[in-house]
Amino acid sequence: MERMKALVKSRAEPGIWLEQVPVPVAATNEVLIRIHKTGICGTDAHIYNWDDWAQNNIQTPRIIGHEFVGEIVELGHGVTGYAVGDRVTAEGHITCGHCRNCRAGKRHLCAEAIGIGGGRDGAFAEYLVMPAGNLWPVHDDIPSDIAAILDPFGNAVHCALSFDVTGEDVLITGAGPIGIMAAAVCRFIGARHVVISDINPYRLQLAEKVGIKYTVNAVRHGLPEMMHALNMSNGFDVGLEMSGSPDAFNDMLDAMYHGGCVALLGFLPPQTVINWDTVIFKGLHLKGVYGREVFETWHKMSQLLRSGLDISAIITHRFPVSEFEQAFELVHSGECGKVILDWEA
Repeated sequence: MERMKALVKSRAEPGIWLEQVPVPVAATNEVLIRIHKTGICGTDAHIYNWDDWAQNNIQTPRIIGHEFVGEIVELGHGVTGYAVGDRVTAEGHITCGHCRNCRAGKRHLCAEAIGIGGGRDGAFAEYLVMPAGNLWPVHDDIPSDIAAILDPFGNAVHCALSFDVTGEDVLITGAGPIGIMAAAVCRFIGARHVVISDINPYRLQLAEKVGIKYTVNAVRHGLPEMMHALNMSNGFDVGLEMSGSPDAFNDMLDAMYHGGCVALLGFLPPQTVINWDTVIFKGLHLKGVYGREVFETWHKMSQLLRSGLDISAIITHRFPVSEFEQAFELVHSGECGKVILDWEA
C-alpha cells in the first residue's frame, strides 16, 4: 500500500506528529489531490494544544488541516468538469445535501456538515480526497500562496459582505488574519472609515501593512478617542466582531450607531455577558457568521482578488512541512499573520 507524509493528531494530548500513513483512495464522485501548500488556522492551533474545545470536538487519530491548494492527480468514477492537473482548493464543509437548507441552496447552514481536518481527515498531508462537488478551481490570476488561504479569506469576505458598508463607518474588533482581511475588503469596496482594534501591537502593525490606516491599541486608547479624531458624531454603522473577546465585543456595542449592524465571527466564551439594554434600545442587528456561503462567497472572493485586492502581506512566514513545529510555535506566539506550510519543499 502506497504511503504518504501527514501531520496527525494521533494521541489525545498536546502536540501533532509527522507520520507515514496510507494514501487515501478516491471513490465515486471524489478526486485525489496532491497538496502543494497549506495554511495554519487557529482551529489547528486549538487541536495542537488539545484544549477543551479540541477535546470535545476531535476524535483521534485525525489528519488535521483544512486550508490548502493542490492539483488533481486522479478522478474517481463519475467525476465530470475536472481534469488531472487542475489546480484546486475546496470548501472544507462537506454537507448532507438533503436537509432543508441544502435543498434550498444554503449549504453553509447545513446542520449535518462535517469539516475536513476535524470530522474527517484533512489537508495536512501529501494527498487529500475531496468530493468533486466541494472543489473550487483556482484561477491563473491567483498565486498558490493566496489560494492556500482562500478558506479563511472566505470567512473575512462572508463577514464583510454581510451588510452594506459602502460609505459607512466600519469597526473590526480583533486584528487576527481574518479581521485584517475583512478590514481590507471593507476598505476596497468603499467603506468610509475602517477602524480595527486589538491588544497585539504586532497584529496592528500588520494591519497597517495591509493598508488599514486607522488602528486602535485597546490597551492604550479607547474607541471614543478614534471616533473623535475621525469627526464621527454618532457611532459606527457596521461592526465585525473577530476577536472572541467579551471586552472587545462590549466596547463595540457601546460604539455602535443606533440601528447599526454587527456580524459575529469570533468565538465568544459561553460565559460572555453583555448589556442587552444596549442592543435593544439601540435597535442593533446581530448576525452570527460561520464559514462561507457556498459557493457565492467563493465567487466574490475570487473576483475581489482578480480586481486588484491585495492581501499578500497577510502571509508573513513560510516553512517546509518538516519544520511544522517551528511554524506552530510561531502561531502560538501571536507574532505572525498567516503561516504557510510547503508540502513540495
